[in-house]
Amino acid sequence: MQGQHRFNTKAWLLWTAGFVAFFIGGALAMGVVGRVNDFGSALVGGMVAGAVIGTGQWLVARRLLGNPQAWIPATALAMGIGLAIGAWVVGYGTSLGELALMGAITGIPLGAAQAYLLRDRLANAWVWAAAVPLLWALGWTVSTFIGVDVDQQFAVFGASGAITFMAL
Repeated sequence: MQGQHRFNTKAWLLWTAGFVAFFIGGALAMGVVGRVNDFGSALVGGMVAGAVIGTGQWLVARRLLGNPQAWIPATALAMGIGLAIGAWVVGYGTSLGELALMGAITGIPLGAAQAYLLRDRLANAWVWAAAVPLLWALGWTVSTFIGVDVDQQFAVFGASGAITFMAL
């Protein structure tokens, strides 16, 4: 009985790596492209952030996600494409509604690409494809709602959005 209540340091470190990947990816994207205020900065910024987030996801769930040479580039490319299209659709705006829509659009190719890679590893992988747009929209909503300075036009939502995304 006592073993069930022991703190799992490895699980905590892995979850933290996945969580930290969101704001490391965002910081690197900001360093590489600055604000996401045009198609090119959104594409490249999304790819940079996506590569870091994909790496964090792989560290957390490597047994499920399989080959990092597939997961990480697919996540990077899909996030870059999704962010470029999503940011363009909302005119690079930063209102709550615009960021929620941008997040949902970002999540469409991201969820689809990741679900495709999970199709032989996870029953009902399509659920992931449907969930990611909603989770990405929720991540931006939470970050905006709590007062993150979203006018900086980040490539990815902040820590509060990442906690929401990772927890769900």
